[in-house]
Amino acid sequence: MSLEFNRKITRAFTIGEIAEIADAELAQGALTSAEALKSLIMSVSSLEMARPGDLTFLGSRRYQENLSSSRASACILSRHHSDLLPKHMIGLIAKDPYVAMTRVLTQLYPDATTPSALFENSGVSPRAIIHSLARVEPGVTIDPGAVIGPRAQIGTGSVIGAHAVIGADVCIGRHCNIGAHVTIMSALIGDRVIVHPGARLGQDGYGYALSGNTFEKTPQLGRVIIQDEVEIGSNTTIDRGALRDTIIGEGTKIDNLVQIGHNVIIGRGCAIVAQTGVAGSSEIGDFVMIGGQAAIGGHLTIGDRAQIAAKSGVMRSIPADARVGGAPARPLRKFMRIEALLDKLAQAGKAKAKNT
Repeated sequence: MSLEFNRKITRAFTIGEIAEIADAELAQGALTSAEALKSLIMSVSSLEMARPGDLTFLGSRRYQENLSSSRASACILSRHHSDLLPKHMIGLIAKDPYVAMTRVLTQLYPDATTPSALFENSGVSPRAIIHSLARVEPGVTIDPGAVIGPRAQIGTGSVIGAHAVIGADVCIGRHCNIGAHVTIMSALIGDRVIVHPGARLGQDGYGYALSGNTFEKTPQLGRVIIQDEVEIGSNTTIDRGALRDTIIGEGTKIDNLVQIGHNVIIGRGCAIVAQTGVAGSSEIGDFVMIGGQAAIGGHLTIGDRAQIAAKSGVMRSIPADARVGGAPARPLRKFMRIEALLDKLAQAGKAKAKNT
């Protein structure tokens, strides 16, 4: 087994081609323009691991030591950081280096944006189990051990990973990628959706009625609806609705190990980081950002473009454009002032104890 990171690209790219993809310009003094534009990039790597012929990027001055010692041939960076460039390195000036690097990586490694099929080939494995009433469009790849239930529909260009289970009546759109060991029940999946290995979609929500000293299970009758271009991380769970559908809006990106309760509605273009939990029947607007390990209570409303800091405990609804943090969550500036005050009190207490 090779210990070398596999980062080869399909062909060499010139610096000129890279600059066009990244919408970047050459840094002044970066060799001569004609010479630099013809230089070849053979691979992409981090500052620390780069070798001659590699492209890298710099997003912050905190990594300037890594840049100065890097062996990379070229670096994408902002104009504010161009003074940090070593003499041997070609600088590509971009408005947002991270966005520029993402576009370059997407162009150079087009297959890396979605998980690949198990055997890296297309077609339906003879070891997949497909119900006779299921409808699989041409161009679908189904890996060994996958199970496709009755009346399930899978659109062209989609990939179903090994041992994934697609339940009865589930509809999966076109050009989706469903990872290994994913289970999808009672769900409608749009186009170009990525579900990473181990995720669970459409299982019963946590619904019980307390009758005396016993819990009576409440039937869960809704679905999970995943709109186009959503990405769902590994081991994330999204419960089906009880009396309405659980909905994940177009373009939303959900990290690993996130729990979405029944009846939750999440808007378009949201980002939800790992280990967040959203309790049942809460509604989250468009373009909301939620940090890791945040907890959002049930039956709440989170307004458009709100930002929730990591480890926040949200117990009340949040208006649009608000930034909150802490547990219980409060306006972020107030939370930071309270944290600073608590730190001062702690330091004062230590000093007082030392002097007594």
